[in-house]
Amino acid sequence: MPELPEVETTVRGLRGVLEGEILQAVEPRRADLRRPIPADLRQRMTGARVTGLSRRAKYGVIETDRGDALIFHLGMSGRWRIDPDEIGKHDHLLLTTETGRVLALNDPRRFGSLDLVRSDSLDAFAPFAALGPEPLGEGFTAPALARALESRVAPIKAMLLDQRIVAGLGNIYVCEALHMAGIAPWKPAGQVSRARLDRLVPAIRDVLAAAIEAGGSTLRDYARPDGELGYFFKQWRVYGREGQACGCGKPVLRRVDGGRSTFYCAKCQR
Repeated sequence: MPELPEVETTVRGLRGVLEGEILQAVEPRRADLRRPIPADLRQRMTGARVTGLSRRAKYGVIETDRGDALIFHLGMSGRWRIDPDEIGKHDHLLLTTETGRVLALNDPRRFGSLDLVRSDSLDAFAPFAALGPEPLGEGFTAPALARALESRVAPIKAMLLDQRIVAGLGNIYVCEALHMAGIAPWKPAGQVSRARLDRLVPAIRDVLAAAIEAGGSTLRDYARPDGELGYFFKQWRVYGREGQACGCGKPVLRRVDGGRSTFYCAKCQR
């Protein structure tokens, strides 16, 4: 599933093509993805000028001069394609600008979503209202994380994946950050010391920043809007490296927790 760095990379790629452009044509090519596509999407977006693109957690937001915001989630396999050579059966939304650029939202598994809300009501949009702070934002600090984790007995990894604690983190980057901070994924969240949280917060920021710089991690169907692949997988410290040597020389181990693979080093992470 595309995680925060992949969505951030996507938004940045779309920004260079869409921002300031007028949408000459908006064509939903089916009625639903994971849930119904807004029936008035074509009417409200056609002829509108795109005024901004942003990201919230794992969602992308396209705002227009009509006060509407198109919110997209890429689900398991979604990606935007810019100026595709041909339109395929899995291209479920087409945007055409007045300058002739074409953007296609491609989602073979249809686990993604499209929502249309008023820009001044974004914070009240149900999936956004329950989100914790952005890990790259000023509100994500060690003291704030300590307060959120106080007395929690669930594993630290599970808590970091809880979007109410921190928004946008996924399995790959949590595994990587916990290894960088030297914290065992299964350690009860409320028992992680403040000193370790002081290491964890910058580790999360550093991992995400490096992943965004590399264009994200390419897993299965993900690619950037320009068709290029993300290359952060070449920098993985533990994720997907079961049996290979950690930096300390010990082998990277793997366990399954809640249906997700957890990669870690038994020597480096306590």
